[in-house]
Amino acid sequence: MATSAVPAVIDALLDILEATPELEGVAVVDGPPGVNFTERRRIYVGYSPGSDQAAEVQQSFANAGARSRNEDGLIACYAEARGGDKEMRLRRNQVYELLAIVENALRGTDTAPEAPTLNGAVLWSEVTSGSLVQGQDSGAQAGLAFTVAYRARI
Repeated sequence: MATSAVPAVIDALLDILEATPELEGVAVVDGPPGVNFTERRRIYVGYSPGSDQAAEVQQSFANAGARSRNEDGLIACYAEARGGDKEMRLRRNQVYELLAIVENALRGTDTAPEAPTLNGAVLWSEVTSGSLVQGQDSGAQAGLAFTVAYRARI
């Protein structure tokens, strides 16, 4: 019996995002960045700048008898768009486009009815918050820290 759904949730998020056709050409990164910044658009799962925390969980017994537990969790994520120019509007729009693609990938559809459950890893998941940062460091850069919340039964 698993003590937490976090590893399965992060793995499922990575699998879903890597298989999303709209993210072709976007680097989907597991955890914090390395030193290679050649990709101009990236989505990090289990990472947000300025924080060492990849996930946060709270658990409680699901019902009397203490046979199963509910886990409410938050996975830190970060979308980033960079360019060698000074076009902040373009980078900001790109990073929100990346977030929209993530949100859509986690919504249930006729072709992907299990998407909100992260393909069965959780009871439900959703994008719940976001925080935009912008900067000019060798060109325009916009980043969007966001959280994927979930509930799992373990």
